[in-house]
Amino acid sequence: MAATPEDKERLRRGSRRNVGIVVAVIVIALILVAVAVLAGLFNPSPGQTVTLLGSGATFPFPLITKWSSVYVNETGGRVQVNYQGIGSGAGIQAITAKTVDFAGSDAPLKPSERAAAPGLLHVPETIGAVTAAYNVASLSSGLNLTGHVLGEIFLGKITTWNHANISALNPAVVLPSSTITVVHRSDSSGTTFVWTSYLHLENPGWNSSFVGKSINWPGGIGASGNAGVAGKILTTPDSIGYVELAYTVQNSMKVGKIRNPAGNFISPSLAGTAAAAASAPTFPSPDGDWNNVTILNAAGANSYPIASFTYLLVYKELNTIGTSMTQAKAQALVDFLWWCVHNPGGQQYATSLVYPTLPQTVVTLDEQAIRSIAFNGQTLHS
Repeated sequence: MAATPEDKERLRRGSRRNVGIVVAVIVIALILVAVAVLAGLFNPSPGQTVTLLGSGATFPFPLITKWSSVYVNETGGRVQVNYQGIGSGAGIQAITAKTVDFAGSDAPLKPSERAAAPGLLHVPETIGAVTAAYNVASLSSGLNLTGHVLGEIFLGKITTWNHANISALNPAVVLPSSTITVVHRSDSSGTTFVWTSYLHLENPGWNSSFVGKSINWPGGIGASGNAGVAGKILTTPDSIGYVELAYTVQNSMKVGKIRNPAGNFISPSLAGTAAAAASAPTFPSPDGDWNNVTILNAAGANSYPIASFTYLLVYKELNTIGTSMTQAKAQALVDFLWWCVHNPGGQQYATSLVYPTLPQTVVTLDEQAIRSIAFNGQTLHS
């Protein structure tokens, strides 16, 4: 039987209704997909990982390595921290070029470095000591030394272990006549900056041209990184070099006692470093000029004189890093930084690696810095 005009009209209306339903379903599905994508972008699912890239100072490398291994577990594998210890100078270059998410430096930024990387914040994350480490078979750890004598050794003016200036500091010690071999950093290093800054304070012959991350040394053997210098000292008889305290403890190295401004010979230790940090000066704002911040030759009977803050460098506006920085990564970075500077958090792992926990004044300053970090103008931590 042929369809009536009324039947045909009903079929046309039903067809249009079905098409409308299909279109509506498709639109709703697209909206749901878009929401899911954005949710995954801004709030990573438990199975989605974010990798934070950092590089720079070897001075805090043992601690940052510990943080990396702990934090990935604390976040259920969602946030991985990949930090390469390549020296402070290389780290500053990397963060300036925006090839990493954060950098580490023992040396505060110089004015020229700040100008090249506007918007970088200093976030002091720990404190360490630089030691005079040596390898002399007949000597035990604890040889008395001064900044003046160390300056003469590294300038090549004192060349034997039984030199009169060393003997005068150690009257009860039989010193060998062997030639001193100096070991120094070959890379651009914040540890070198700390060491040379101290020698400049203590030795009139150590002029400002010998202060910095990269030095044209008058002699000696170069090695890359704190680990490299430690290894070179351990394998070179009658040598002396400068190494961050954590590396000397890990390698059971002999280290000198250094005379502090109070006239006391102080062994590098957690307590001596903490005493130096307790006398920290008034700090600038996180985005200010940190070039003159120092705790070298700190006041106090028990302060170890070659101590320093070390810094994480991070941009205040993370969107400036480029396409590699997403809102999810920015949030992960801020959360990691907050964890690093607090106890419980990253600071609880410091003392076991011979880094003092941060004083509360520094933690408060770090909180100010982290709260100011933004992505597209939106701050990420309240």
